[in-house]
Amino acid sequence: MTRFGQTLVLVLAIGVLSACVSPTPYQPAEPRGFGYSEERLDQNRYRVMFRGNSLTKRETVEDYLLYRAAELTLQNNFSHFILVGRDVEAKTSYRYWVDHYGGRGWFYHGFPDWHDPFYRPWGSYDVQPVTTYTATAEIIMIKGPRQDGDVRAFDAREVLVQVGPRVVRPEPNR
Repeated sequence: MTRFGQTLVLVLAIGVLSACVSPTPYQPAEPRGFGYSEERLDQNRYRVMFRGNSLTKRETVEDYLLYRAAELTLQNNFSHFILVGRDVEAKTSYRYWVDHYGGRGWFYHGFPDWHDPFYRPWGSYDVQPVTTYTATAEIIMIKGPRQDGDVRAFDAREVLVQVGPRVVRPEPNR
């Protein structure tokens, strides 16, 4: 294969791989997957969660949580929701690039001996943190106007209008 052919194959491979890696879109989560999920706790009370991958920003995870809470509120014929509890968990793991003995690649969580402060692999290595965010909240859905001064209460329709333009849905399968 010519030098041009090798370069073309490499560029195409990088393009295909980069297209597969993107932030978590607004979607239902598969079991133990990324996206939103909810659990009904009572007639008007839910626990809502959104889990993003390592490319999903914290602000996006929080926006998608609010958006799902607003959708649930309207689907259940309520007009407002109150955030009772809200938390964002950041989970950081590490991936390692190792180049020694002719072997190269990314490895997650390192090798067994890397906890030893004197251990150094032959060749070179690089360590990168990989952080994922999971937002969780309990909501109480209410009907009627919001109480003045209650900063925890959100108008569901207003949330959809304000957050909606930032919501990215998955691309349809072709």
